[in-house]
Amino acid sequence: MSNSGAISFKNQVLGRIPLFAGLTPVELEKVAQRALERRFAPGELLAREGDLCQGFYILSRGKVKIFKTSRSGREITLTVESAPSSVAEIPMFDGGPYPASVSAITEVSAYLISTQDFRKCCLETPQVALKVLAVVGGRLRRLVAVVESVSFGSIRQRLAQILVELYREQGRNPVYMPLTHQELASRLGTVREVVSRNLSRFQSEGLLKIHRREIGLIDIPGLEREAETEF
Repeated sequence: MSNSGAISFKNQVLGRIPLFAGLTPVELEKVAQRALERRFAPGELLAREGDLCQGFYILSRGKVKIFKTSRSGREITLTVESAPSSVAEIPMFDGGPYPASVSAITEVSAYLISTQDFRKCCLETPQVALKVLAVVGGRLRRLVAVVESVSFGSIRQRLAQILVELYREQGRNPVYMPLTHQELASRLGTVREVVSRNLSRFQSEGLLKIHRREIGLIDIPGLEREAETEF
């Protein structure tokens, strides 16, 4: 692909994410010229918790998880992001290290925008900084919900919440479960056996039926009641 063709493709990718939506073609090209393409294999880290921030990533293909790891090695998934989206933006403002790790779930293609280039871009196009703040604010709200759920909700309730969310996001039944039982356990802050046991209980109670990576929701109102948590 020629250099102009590569930049044009970058423009298309950048223009699809909320961060850069609304920028003019000229503004997008300025950002694209500073974006360096990176590829990651499943399981490979894009950013490591505690490392000095080198920049943030624009996902053009694939899926990543954002997670925290305790001193004992226990891992909890904060969120899963799929292309097109951006990750690791928070340290761009305070100059601190990455507050969480980002790992590829599938093969990932991404564009790295360095801290220096991003700040220069913000000075030239202030609305970019405002859009980043909006994205970070939305992510913060989701993380607060995760903390609230982990702190107060039972595993059964949180698992029901995930199933209902998947149904609403995908708009289909059966729903496709994009996470393995181990990844679900990481997201719920528990172990794989507990996830498997609760899914089996849901199935025996007639709430759902599991077939490999697809889950048929037999009693959606019942799952919604299970998902309701009073804090």
